[in-house]
Amino acid sequence: DDTMQYQDMTKKEMQREYHRLCQRYNEYEQQGLQLDLSRGKPAPEQLALSQRMLGELNSRSVLDSEDGTDCRNYGGLDGIPEAKALLAGMIGVRPEQVMVGGNSSLTMMFDILSHAMLDGLLGAEPWVQVKDRKFLCPVPGYDRHFAMTEHFGFQLIPIPMHNDGPDMDMIEDLVQRDASIKGIWCVPKYQNPTGIVFSPMVVERFAHLQPAAPDFRIFWDNAYCVHDLYPNAPAVLPDILSACANAGHPDMVYEFCSTSKVSFPGAGISGVAASSANLIDLRKVWKFATIGPDKLNQLRQARFFRNESGIEAHMARHARLLRPKFEQVISIFREELDGSGIASWTEPRGGYFLSFDTMPGCAARTVELCRRAGVKFTPAGSTWPYGRDPQDSNIRIAPSFASAEEIEPAARLFTICVRLATLEKLAATRFASETALGAERIA
Repeated sequence: DDTMQYQDMTKKEMQREYHRLCQRYNEYEQQGLQLDLSRGKPAPEQLALSQRMLGELNSRSVLDSEDGTDCRNYGGLDGIPEAKALLAGMIGVRPEQVMVGGNSSLTMMFDILSHAMLDGLLGAEPWVQVKDRKFLCPVPGYDRHFAMTEHFGFQLIPIPMHNDGPDMDMIEDLVQRDASIKGIWCVPKYQNPTGIVFSPMVVERFAHLQPAAPDFRIFWDNAYCVHDLYPNAPAVLPDILSACANAGHPDMVYEFCSTSKVSFPGAGISGVAASSANLIDLRKVWKFATIGPDKLNQLRQARFFRNESGIEAHMARHARLLRPKFEQVISIFREELDGSGIASWTEPRGGYFLSFDTMPGCAARTVELCRRAGVKFTPAGSTWPYGRDPQDSNIRIAPSFASAEEIEPAARLFTICVRLATLEKLAATRFASETALGAERIA
């Protein structure tokens, strides 16, 4: 019986179950699978949804923006008005609060961190001079965020995620006491990888933080602001910019967004929204770095999507392609693992990932077993600062890039590997011997 709790099994029962799973595993191994569920990339069918954008501009097009700027020429550090309006609509702020950049919001985050390191923010001490500088990292979270602050020499402090956002008690306590804590990473809607949406209460508590550091910043990466899997019941996230302004901390937040997973991931447009003081501060520095991003691409995006409702209709088409993949993964997990007491996972209503937790000490082994059978997952640990998950239990699952036919074997194999890894771990703990499960243990 599949629902029998592994923890309660006798040695004999564990051996039987392990043998049964090895047979299933070997069947998959013989299929010679080559599948990849490691990165949150849109599938080719999703990219095809934006194909017509490439026809928006041609040699006969009017290439002036609505304020008369010739988009072929130099200039325009802030972005053209229609691109600002488009991104402002996506995240629910005013166009004048937005600066539009190139194709990557990560680049903007990196540039702002560089500016904080070298120049200091709004006249504060440059972060490079802060000896024990620290950054808060909600976990599980996004590996590229963590890597960026690690690169800049920050000590990374993990903050546990609850189902309504990060642990606010802990955050409030830490930032109040320690002026060397300079910021926090947040993916507030359909968080990477849990899919959690920050509650209005959590957003409010962020806005009311009383950091000891005058230059403390919330890096609010609203990457999945329009990425609902169930467009009829979208999650609503309050606007952090006005929340901070109303709480008397207008300068405490930078909000990021992009059309990367809306249009073409390699050729979208990105934006940062912030207080006017922060924007003036950034313009002052960025005028040395660039004469302006690619305005023709901004024009192309703005003409293709037109406005918020254009984006909305477009994202509903994305959802139709993505939703069945998420639902398929979740239904296989339920079928194979419900009642086993050995795993838990999130069932997100948007974004690109699910977060899966094994019993402690089983994540790396699970991923390794999958890899040996030809299915690649994000390395265990990558959802934690420094790539080290102290529990070795979290795995990020990205269903988007695989085809519907590939998801079935990948998800089934994954559940088999979770069970194998768990049995090995339990046997090693309970019988203190590797061979407790018999000689057939997978190398």
